[in-house]
Amino acid sequence: MKQPTSHLRRREERALLVGVELPSNNRKVPLEYSLEELQRLTETAGGKVIQKFSQQIRNVTPATLVGRGKVEEIQLALKDLKPDLVVVDEDLSPAQQRNLESAFKIRVIDRSQLILDIFSQRARSNEGKLQVELAQLEYLLPRLTRQWTHLSRLGGGIGTRGPGETQLEVDRRRIRERIAHLKRRLKTVERTRTLQRKERDEVPFATVALVGYTNAGKSTLMNALTRAGVLVEDKLFATLDPTIRSLRLPTGDKVMIVDTVGFINKIPHSLIEAFKSTLEEVRSADLLLHLVDMASPLFEEQIRVVEEVLQEIGAGGVPSILVPNKIDMVSSAPIQQLKGRAVEGVCPISALTGAGLDPLLDLIGRVLDQGKEQFRARFFSWQGKLLALLRERGRILKETYENDEIHVTALVTPKLAGQMRKLLSAAARKNQALP
Repeated sequence: MKQPTSHLRRREERALLVGVELPSNNRKVPLEYSLEELQRLTETAGGKVIQKFSQQIRNVTPATLVGRGKVEEIQLALKDLKPDLVVVDEDLSPAQQRNLESAFKIRVIDRSQLILDIFSQRARSNEGKLQVELAQLEYLLPRLTRQWTHLSRLGGGIGTRGPGETQLEVDRRRIRERIAHLKRRLKTVERTRTLQRKERDEVPFATVALVGYTNAGKSTLMNALTRAGVLVEDKLFATLDPTIRSLRLPTGDKVMIVDTVGFINKIPHSLIEAFKSTLEEVRSADLLLHLVDMASPLFEEQIRVVEEVLQEIGAGGVPSILVPNKIDMVSSAPIQQLKGRAVEGVCPISALTGAGLDPLLDLIGRVLDQGKEQFRARFFSWQGKLLALLRERGRILKETYENDEIHVTALVTPKLAGQMRKLLSAAARKNQALP
């Protein structure tokens, strides 16, 4: 039976955007570009921008952020345009949000709330949904007013509410209980992820994590290198959940590639906190590939944002390669500006066309080789499984045969070298114990 679809589609909400240049704003992103990014975020969330307002202010108005004149200007526009909501390109205090909603008579949301809404739509895994819900509730808690009566439910019996408890207090208590429940569930999920990471550590393949500003092309590169089938869209935050695939380098080494959530300017701190278990994949990586969208006029500012977030999650010291992407869309001049940075190397590519991928793989191999050591060992014919393990996980440099012995020199990670020494020692003890 044919399913009706047209009337079930989510209605496109019409939005007004409001951007301000704050007096303490020392960022290098011009207001017009910040508003353009806010427009892309709004469109990603399913909205349609019908007008933008901007204001440079010397002093922040505590009650409404923008000045009274700008509030009145927007009020006049609301009568003609009749939008569904107003989106402000800054974080609003709960009081500012309430006052603006009272003045405009429609919904007012800030940048953080918009990003949280996008994450809510895009989360697919159970862990991702829990992380987003936690961040949303922590954002909502200080903004509760009497309008949130839909959060109320009857408790589990007599005595669940205190004497004289108001509806607002009930709602706040319900949210705090839900936040505590989500944190407990996320701890369980985090333990599972930690166990999975330990299992991967026991198989000592290097991990290479893709990081970068949202829409820099990480998923496109992931698909180009591994045919992972990761969703690719020209939208912000197209993928949230980490994807891990194996990749064989030209050196013959096998590595694990991890695609992670993209970063963005003024990312809500609650999201970073909620996604810490996911971002642990970045912190524990052996190498980062920092993708840069060279088609953006603000690529240098985007690099700064990513580096700041990496520092915040404790991954600032992980070795990285700077990967200018989308070189098919720009000249070589901007790429020259990236030379001389404190990274392991700079390798321009086009993830879409495949240009530069071979040099990138070679560079990854060379950088990972810097932390390896030469491992020398003697194998007997009955230790064929251990030799096969070394061939699979290391790189054989030299192999000679003497009678019943095989002398091998291999380039391996320190982790694999330690593992092989333990296995050879255990095998020798077992062989001596045999009658």
